[in-house]
Amino acid sequence: ITSNRHMLRLYRKKLQRLSMSKNKELLFSVTAADCEWSYTKGTGAGGQKRNKTSSAVHCKHQPSGAYGYSESSRSQHENKIEAFRKMAESKEMKDWLHRRAMQVSGEMDVIEAEVERSLKQVIVEVKQDGKWVPATDF
Repeated sequence: ITSNRHMLRLYRKKLQRLSMSKNKELLFSVTAADCEWSYTKGTGAGGQKRNKTSSAVHCKHQPSGAYGYSESSRSQHENKIEAFRKMAESKEMKDWLHRRAMQVSGEMDVIEAEVERSLKQVIVEVKQDGKWVPATDF
């Protein structure tokens, strides 16, 4: 995962058998446009400018639930970059990126097919009159 200003990119590495060179394929990206932004007045030390301008920034990525907040600078632009970085590095975003990459790359389909195949082999039994017998309600 690389964070470059307001851009997150997730790449999948592809190894080629013969050349063994590493290629990267863009699976998807998360940009500032994918987030909800809100701005509030900063708090704490920093003087009148900080207390009167909406320089504190909240960044929320709805699909993942990831959230970032920054009020460390007097500059709204710098706080926006920092809030996006915090959101991108959050546990919620990392978990969502992992799931999303599996969906986009088709890995999730393989896992779901294997689970479905395994569940078909499950035998459910109940105890009746002291003996285990196959359940008929399943």
